[in-house]
Amino acid sequence: MEYQFNDNFLWGAASSGPQSEGTFPGDGKAEMEWDYWFKQVPEQFFDGVGPSVTSDFYHKYKEYAKLMKEIGMNSYRTSIQWSRIFKDREGTVNEEGVTFYQAVIDEFLSQGIEPVLCLHHFDMPMYWMEKGGFENRETAEGFAAFAAKCFELFGGKVKRWITFNEPIVIAEGGYIYKRHYPAVCDAKKAALVGYHIQLASSMAVREFRKSGREGSIGIVLNLTPTYCKEPDNEEDRRSAEIADLLFNKSFLDPSIRGEYPEKLVELLKEEGICPEAAEEDLEIIRSNTVDFLGVNYYHPRRVTRRSTPYEGPLMPEKYFEEYTFEGQKMNFSRGWEIYEPAIYEIAVNLRDHYGNIPWYISENGMGVQDEEQFLDQDGIVEDDYRIEFIRDHLIWLNKAIGEGCNCFGYHLWAPFDCWSWRNAYKNRYGMIRVDIKNGGALSIKKSGRWFRAVAEDHGFINISNPYGQNKRI
Repeated sequence: MEYQFNDNFLWGAASSGPQSEGTFPGDGKAEMEWDYWFKQVPEQFFDGVGPSVTSDFYHKYKEYAKLMKEIGMNSYRTSIQWSRIFKDREGTVNEEGVTFYQAVIDEFLSQGIEPVLCLHHFDMPMYWMEKGGFENRETAEGFAAFAAKCFELFGGKVKRWITFNEPIVIAEGGYIYKRHYPAVCDAKKAALVGYHIQLASSMAVREFRKSGREGSIGIVLNLTPTYCKEPDNEEDRRSAEIADLLFNKSFLDPSIRGEYPEKLVELLKEEGICPEAAEEDLEIIRSNTVDFLGVNYYHPRRVTRRSTPYEGPLMPEKYFEEYTFEGQKMNFSRGWEIYEPAIYEIAVNLRDHYGNIPWYISENGMGVQDEEQFLDQDGIVEDDYRIEFIRDHLIWLNKAIGEGCNCFGYHLWAPFDCWSWRNAYKNRYGMIRVDIKNGGALSIKKSGRWFRAVAEDHGFINISNPYGQNKRI
């Protein structure tokens, strides 16, 4: 069967500044939260690898751009690091950082690759963390000023902007599950941080429109469709509804509709953790909704009602337990279920309940540990499993588009192997290999060649297992 996409479809991939650029003497970059945290607890990072060098995109961006062109990408999302543009809370501009991003933008445009720029990808400058980060409303004002400066500096050439990547992860990762800095478990702080991030995003949208720049601005959300174990059971359905409110609708609704779901507000009030919102702030959120949505999709969430009373600090798990879906397909490296139909269900939900807003897959990908085991005799990674992963998700995305869903692109995470927070280089996601044991030498994996063919043909013909025997991962 043939699966075709329109000629203007975005074929590309995504990375981020803190996961790719590195930090070097003389670059003028201020310290961000990950720089600081690594210095405090390097033992908590896989193989003791921190954010100082990463994939050395700072020096090798031209080489990366050339290879991205070679694998057929017509677009690339990355982020501008707040800490690389502003040296301090007062907004002192780091000219070295400006020069770097201008050069990166020009290089990608020269290769025929559209840069899509995100303003925040888990990288809070420490000069704002010292003020409480997004626990403090002032940080939202600071972010808006940073956004305005970026539109001024780069808005003449960049036409698609993103305010935040996965804002829910900042709240839950840093303030509930201890996966990100400051690694505390405090549901009230998490709710406050989430509210101020939404306010900051809406303020950035306002600044973009004030700038008069041509283009559009959106937000990237990691949407995890929630499935309950027993749909006919009222308690199971309630568990799924709460999980959906907390992890999906908490940013989806205010970003697109300008309003928080009433049931979410009621839940937070019942728990005594609902932030006090000034009417002027709520008006900013109402009046500055996004133009488009980026959707990061990796895996579904499967929940059931609690079987035992919940004990411990307030966390989402008070309302549900997760369960293993019988017969599920797995990426064992990450411990994530692979469930392709969810990408179709996300699309239909956006079509039917969110005004069919323009959107694209901003991340979808497969991280694999010990990928060197799949090197062939020529040193090429034969990642048939990644080809299958992309292909099978695209089949469901194509179905959604055929049924009127307003999706304009597909971005893989990631174009090249990159540093992944505390996991460092444990799992590889890229279509381009970064050989960290050989000076960061770059080579295109089998998936990159396949991706180029798909992008050039605006689609593909699917036949049963066309790429040989799939390797167990």
